[in-house]
Amino acid sequence: MKRVSIFTPETAVPSAVSGPRYVFTTANQFLRASGKPPLFDVKLVGCKKEVKLQEGVFTVSVDQTIDQVTSTDLVIIPALFGDMKKAVALNKDAIPWIVEQHTNGAEIASLCVGAFLLAASGLLDGKKCSTHWAYYNEFQHAFPQVELAEGCVITEDAGIYSSGGANSLWNLLLYLLEKYTDRDTAILASKYFAIDIDRNSQSAFTIFKGQKEHNDNDVLRIQEYLEKNYKDKITIDELADLGAMSRRSFERRFKKATKNTAIEYLQRVKIEAAKRDFESTRKNVNDVMYDVGYTDSKAFRTVFKRLTGLTPIAYRNKYSKM
Repeated sequence: MKRVSIFTPETAVPSAVSGPRYVFTTANQFLRASGKPPLFDVKLVGCKKEVKLQEGVFTVSVDQTIDQVTSTDLVIIPALFGDMKKAVALNKDAIPWIVEQHTNGAEIASLCVGAFLLAASGLLDGKKCSTHWAYYNEFQHAFPQVELAEGCVITEDAGIYSSGGANSLWNLLLYLLEKYTDRDTAILASKYFAIDIDRNSQSAFTIFKGQKEHNDNDVLRIQEYLEKNYKDKITIDELADLGAMSRRSFERRFKKATKNTAIEYLQRVKIEAAKRDFESTRKNVNDVMYDVGYTDSKAFRTVFKRLTGLTPIAYRNKYSKM
């Protein structure tokens, strides 16, 4: 039997607790139906018997407390809810247990912003990790020693797994299910739960928020300038002059504050504007391209595909409200 321990943190997102339990217990039913023995021994585990979720709106009675689980094969850390610092602090007593299980050979999987609790354990130091795109800046600030895999739905690094935002957790669960059983079982589960089994990017769902959680006011002023004037032709020297800096100093400070070069930042602003146009207007690709300040069709399509994971036409067809 493969022992699956779903750690149930205080303030967890309820669906991120019930989801993995549902997947692995349903997989047992599939296996029984095909004449095979069930593979997964699934338990909800918590720091105490009754765990409050989402500010006490929900209560979960776990199967075991962490002191009763001395050995397991897989620990799943569901998504947290609310303020991440407070959520991690509420669940700090579980961190030594998570580390101990990994030391004893267990694999660890975090779902969405469950990555914050996993990263707080130190197990992600020097490793790749996925999390919800809306928390990239906060995560990078809190855990600079972790390599954030932006845009990825699933990451795997030395027996430690993580998933991207929200419903991406289902893709990781299917990935683990396929690893522990076989491709046919995973495909059956993907059909049963109506999940795209091979989705590997959350880029199309990303909303660029501007990366302004820093204290460099000069850089902030330049960011605001870029967001107001993204349609214009803007040079690095012009931006450096705006901030009263040398070009070298400007490039260093901008990258340190935003994690992007100024060119990368401007590209993201332009593509975010293009996405809004595709979602809310009937403009064709060339019209949108010109509207956001591109004149080179190939360059526009290349950058759009890199940042969203979709071609401009595919994005418009998928998300247009018109």
